[in-house]
Amino acid sequence: MLPSSAPGIMPDTVSSLFPEVGFPVALAPMQDVTGLPFMNLVSSYGPPDLFFTEYFRVHSNARIDPKILSSITKNCSGKPVFAQLIGESTEHLARFANELQEYPIAGVDLNLGCPAPRVYRKNVGGGLLRDPERIDNVLQTLRETCQCPLTVKTRIGFEDSASFDRILNVFLKNQVELVSLHARTVKGGYREVPQYDFVKRAVKTLGCPVLLNGDVHTPYSAITLCKKTGATGVMIGRGAIRNPWIFRQIKELHLGKAMFRPTLGDVYNYINDLFDVFSNREINEQKQVARLKKFLNFIGLGVDENGKFLHLMRRTKIRSELDAVCRFFLLDNNNSIKPMSLKPYTGLVARPGTEGSDCHTKSDA
Repeated sequence: MLPSSAPGIMPDTVSSLFPEVGFPVALAPMQDVTGLPFMNLVSSYGPPDLFFTEYFRVHSNARIDPKILSSITKNCSGKPVFAQLIGESTEHLARFANELQEYPIAGVDLNLGCPAPRVYRKNVGGGLLRDPERIDNVLQTLRETCQCPLTVKTRIGFEDSASFDRILNVFLKNQVELVSLHARTVKGGYREVPQYDFVKRAVKTLGCPVLLNGDVHTPYSAITLCKKTGATGVMIGRGAIRNPWIFRQIKELHLGKAMFRPTLGDVYNYINDLFDVFSNREINEQKQVARLKKFLNFIGLGVDENGKFLHLMRRTKIRSELDAVCRFFLLDNNNSIKPMSLKPYTGLVARPGTEGSDCHTKSDA
């Protein structure tokens, strides 16, 4: 089943894609994570209202990546999917935007927030926040090219927020139709305390919807932060890796319904589902387990407050070893009926030594 938008019937506005009741929730684009397998798996637990692809790399020799394209054309959720671009060449960004509009996209999204040094050193992603004039040129080109909604994923600045208001005015000038704002600087990575007041400033300045992003760990924090900042909705990345039920929970909580509380047994089943959707007979078992551990680094934050699960999980090499660790912490001694922690346990880190400005998954969540 394809997303609701399709060539020839692209949405007139982003707002037309929002739910009739409640506020929109979006899965953040995370490179090497939020491809088609993860999108479809999350959808089976309760889909977000909006999806954003991993970024299409745009440069002179680049072509549309068929693997990323499949998350648009083969997405089984029926939800709108935005195609995210990363690059600085106006010529080739326009080329990609034109080609992608031949597919059922909900809109074109420009990545202005990726904090990985190997990305921003090329003056793309978060690196463009150092040059508001260049952002203006890029957005002007995309605005002229796109017959569909034009959106942006950004941060509050590169090293500081000195250019924040100037960049907001660039968004206004180019009629950006939705801004997803991660409330940290690029150099602040993921450990910097989110500065949500900047989300409030963006809401007051921009005439378009604003999605709040950054440390939205629980359904309660999603609703609280939207009320506090006036954000239209939330975008969640790492929190959705740890708790793929979070989009369902937000909707249930907002509507006053009984909120689903996954147990550690549910988490065990989720881990097996992850292994299944990413399994590939052409890849050896150790590499498949290593890929799964990228997800388990986040899932483990809500499993064991002492960090023993993370410690033992990281040392496994084959699936049987990993399964034994998961069974011990998630199923044995009646653990299967214990509720999963809604919040990550204090003091645990998903990726020791990499949660600064660089990160293994190149996530901008």
